[in-house]
Amino acid sequence: MEEISPARLKQADKLLRVLVFTLIISVMNASMFNVALPVIGREFDLTPSQASWMLTGYMIVYAIGSVTFGKLADKYRLKDLLTYGICAFAFGSVIGLAATDYWMVIAGRLFQAAGGSVIPAAAMIVPVRYFPQERRGRALGMTAVGLALGAALGPIVSGIVSGLVNWRYLFALSVLAIFVLPYYRKYLDDERGAARRIDLIGGVALAATVATLLLAITTGSLLLCGLGLVLFVLFIVRIRSAEEPFVQPAIFRNRSFTLGLVIAFLMTGLNFAIPFLAPQLLANVNHLSPLAVGFVMFPAAICTALLGRQGGKLADLKGNRYLYTIAASLILFSFLTLSSVVGYSPLIVAFFLIFGNVGQSFMQIAMSNTISRTLTPEQTGVGMGLFAMLNFIAAASATALIGKTLDSGTSALRLNPLPPVEAALYSNIFVFLSVMVIVVTAVYFVQFGQAGAPAALRARR
Repeated sequence: MEEISPARLKQADKLLRVLVFTLIISVMNASMFNVALPVIGREFDLTPSQASWMLTGYMIVYAIGSVTFGKLADKYRLKDLLTYGICAFAFGSVIGLAATDYWMVIAGRLFQAAGGSVIPAAAMIVPVRYFPQERRGRALGMTAVGLALGAALGPIVSGIVSGLVNWRYLFALSVLAIFVLPYYRKYLDDERGAARRIDLIGGVALAATVATLLLAITTGSLLLCGLGLVLFVLFIVRIRSAEEPFVQPAIFRNRSFTLGLVIAFLMTGLNFAIPFLAPQLLANVNHLSPLAVGFVMFPAAICTALLGRQGGKLADLKGNRYLYTIAASLILFSFLTLSSVVGYSPLIVAFFLIFGNVGQSFMQIAMSNTISRTLTPEQTGVGMGLFAMLNFIAAASATALIGKTLDSGTSALRLNPLPPVEAALYSNIFVFLSVMVIVVTAVYFVQFGQAGAPAALRARR
């Protein structure tokens, strides 16, 4: 058991509250634009896949930045990294607010992502670094509350701002994050890792690999796919030959960690279908305004905020496997029912979105806790950074693939005969997602059948 003084725990609790507020702003920044995406697409005459670059480009940079900040946190003070990151996040918001062309919107989003990616890195590191293992689930539960509150407020705020003024003013709200900097400077300690060199070549190789492979997915380019694979090989060669590699190869010899990353990647991609697909469905099939879309999505997000801490408590008391089982069941139930009710009353859709959103929150806690327990203290920064990076790569990949699928507009194939014809494409996507949840869950149970239980419970068995 980790020995942490009461004074440090008290400071950690205060730090966690600041982190939760920052997460709310960060998630609002993403979820607000999800709801406004159809409006932005119409203004700039974009296809769904083109409009999805608002999210895909953001996620690409966010993914690269999260692992980079995670690596830097092993050497530099976290408070300094947060200072630079949040300032860059605010600068990108100013660019987006002044945007008159779509390229300026994308530029603002990329600057936001470059700076804002420090936030998920901090959200992964703070619970692991500042809380003992027996309280880590509750800490992760609090971060889940921040994620859920941001998701709850984002659609409503987006609808109000887009309806009353203009969607560009959504960028102005993101500047609020800069006001938490004094609290981070106060509550974060001066802890830093060993003063080792940062492998810039390895970092650039990783960034280029991630960006190229995601571009290959979004454009469907085999050439880019081949280039991405070549860059990946070069990255592997680099980390195996460098004296101080950007990522220690030994971390990937940890089978539990590696398979945990794969499972988290797949589940995150499946879960991200809800925040991206639901606004498109409600806008294009039910013909709702952004404000109405926000109200439909609000109940699911607020329920997730209310239940987020319970997920963390369940992980601490009954283990990650127990929480994963609940999360996967909720997600599967949501996908199956949504595949049957899409195209009907938005109120019915709103009800079944609740199960998916709560399940998504529980899944994030279960996988964060599971993966953190496979790492040694010196691997925490880069290991959790890789976890955060893959989450955003998964989200970007899911956005791109679903956006490409939606470009077809309709589907003659109906995997589920219940929804109306105009909603068949959305229904088919939810059916496919349901099958994938079952497959990934089977892999999780094989790998983490007993590893997810708390040590106290395992000792009694």
